[in-house]
Amino acid sequence: MSQSNLHAVTGAFGYSGRYITRRLLAAGESVMTLTNSVHRENPFGERVRAMPFHFDEPAKLADALDGVTVLYNTYWVRFNHPSFSFADAVRNTLVLIEAAKAAGVKRVVHISITNPSEDSPLEYFRGKARIERALIESGLSYAILRPAVLFGKEDILVNNIAWVLRRFPVFAVFGDGQYRLQPIYVDDLAQIAVDKGRQEESSIINAIGPETFAYRGMVEAIGDIIGKIRPVVSVPPTVGYLGGWIIGKMVRDVMITREEIQGLMDNLLYVDSPPAGETKLTEWAKAHSTTLGLRYTSELARREDRRSRYRSN
Repeated sequence: MSQSNLHAVTGAFGYSGRYITRRLLAAGESVMTLTNSVHRENPFGERVRAMPFHFDEPAKLADALDGVTVLYNTYWVRFNHPSFSFADAVRNTLVLIEAAKAAGVKRVVHISITNPSEDSPLEYFRGKARIERALIESGLSYAILRPAVLFGKEDILVNNIAWVLRRFPVFAVFGDGQYRLQPIYVDDLAQIAVDKGRQEESSIINAIGPETFAYRGMVEAIGDIIGKIRPVVSVPPTVGYLGGWIIGKMVRDVMITREEIQGLMDNLLYVDSPPAGETKLTEWAKAHSTTLGLRYTSELARREDRRSRYRSN
């Protein structure tokens, strides 16, 4: 695909979308973004034009995608909330796929999740699988990337684990903590996305990092790296959820959900595949050990404040 093509990134002012956009701009590509935060501070200035999603007006959404060759879709929600839901995210993404098809978009690079299944009891994984099927059946050329957990300067999970380790004398894990996960550096994911955007063959990639952790082991590694070695204790999932709920109330956020706990304990953030990313979480954390977890990162604060730039941890 030529350098003169227009690329569209959903959420270029957010987390993974921002890294994809940086990679595209560095490669000399023209980029626009679809976003729910058109008034958020634009870190790219005039180089990236922002357009609203218009999920409720599919024709306008298709018009916004006119001339786009590759669409990189990072749009999703982490949990159900009175202001947003998985059902909304699925419905909106289906509208986005149809709009891309109507606009003549040539290829879609879609960010999914490891182990999606339409039979899953977990709405997150079920919704991701429904979207994958719709994209596959759309007739569009596609690359589906399935990351487990992302880490980076704007990260939530790894940063907030470090935040808890810095502030509490013990760290509780759900059950034995031996369930596995394979974090990938957000910029590695962005590079994979851009590389796949240049191809034409449809593919599905388990976008995992080079290290596989037991959850307990990852917590212990982070504690060691930031100099906050704490006893890691096993608690029943309901007790762990309650503790997360209490902390969430303190920081005005949803720190952890029952579905996230179940997904972890069911090993849904682990796949038996070779790594797609190269950056090790342990090495990245060592390079950021003095700042990792100093401040809590709030999912809800990001969604409620649609003007401020995402803060780096």
